[in-house]
Amino acid sequence: MKEIIQLKPVLMEKIWGGSKLKEQFNYDIPSDKTGECWGISGHAHGTNVVKNGEYAGKTLRQLWEEHRELFDNEEGEEFPLLVKIIDAQDDLSVQVHPDDTYAQEHENYAFGKTECWYILDRDPGSELVLGHNARTRIELQTLVEEQKWEDLFRSVSVEKGDFVYVPSGTVHAIGKGIMILEIQQSSDITYRFYDYDRTDDQGNHRELHIEDSVACSMVPHEDPKLDRPSWTEEGVTIERLIQERYFTLHKWEVSGQVKRENNSYLLMSVISGGGNVTTETGTHKLVKGDHFIIPSTVSNFELSGEMTVMVSETTK
Repeated sequence: MKEIIQLKPVLMEKIWGGSKLKEQFNYDIPSDKTGECWGISGHAHGTNVVKNGEYAGKTLRQLWEEHRELFDNEEGEEFPLLVKIIDAQDDLSVQVHPDDTYAQEHENYAFGKTECWYILDRDPGSELVLGHNARTRIELQTLVEEQKWEDLFRSVSVEKGDFVYVPSGTVHAIGKGIMILEIQQSSDITYRFYDYDRTDDQGNHRELHIEDSVACSMVPHEDPKLDRPSWTEEGVTIERLIQERYFTLHKWEVSGQVKRENNSYLLMSVISGGGNVTTETGTHKLVKGDHFIIPSTVSNFELSGEMTVMVSETTK
């Protein structure tokens, strides 16, 4: 396999979703309540189909199971990362995700869920919930039982281009009017603290998971200390947004031609502009909204054009 793996996005409807995934990325959305694009996913709840080459028609999940050589023979039962674009046209529920140990013990799943967000767009005044104000787990439990949500949750404003790291145990919610690119462990385990008393089309409330939420929450909340080093190489400016135990994420601002040697596998998402990617076997056109993988069997590649590409990989 000496070419890229192009992937068909999986689009998911959500009660808080909208139509911006079509308006901004030209995705074929199922309705104007589309909240998520799973751009690179091997998860059983939504795995991408390969669009090109000898594996066209297979899923990324199948490739992980049957052709581990494409992924540097990395170990593990599940494809480790999941790349999403989220369009929040209403507030998402306030939630928390477990760490690996809790997920294995309580959900019989390999991964908890640590994630990060790059803010692609936001309406003026949009806010996230990020963290809480409880100093002890008892205080956390008390504020939850008394439903003092405004006292409990911390709100922060965001701007386009901001980066937010959300390790497991972080109380969080994406606010109305925010669009993000999310890189996360490949887990779909979510514990809901609070859902604004919303109901679905049948008048039902979504399930809350108070006991699990309290048990998994980081207490007290601590904001991670981050830096964002950047450097310029021929044809590209690279910014490292995060390097932690599960994943590393860089933003590449391509302007011209970028030639790279490759010794692993890279997950790539074009978030603006366009251009081309060339490997030993040919050239593929890239447009905003494309998601693809450079497999470890590709020894070198070239990006050309004027575009911003988010590049994620497992941290070795």
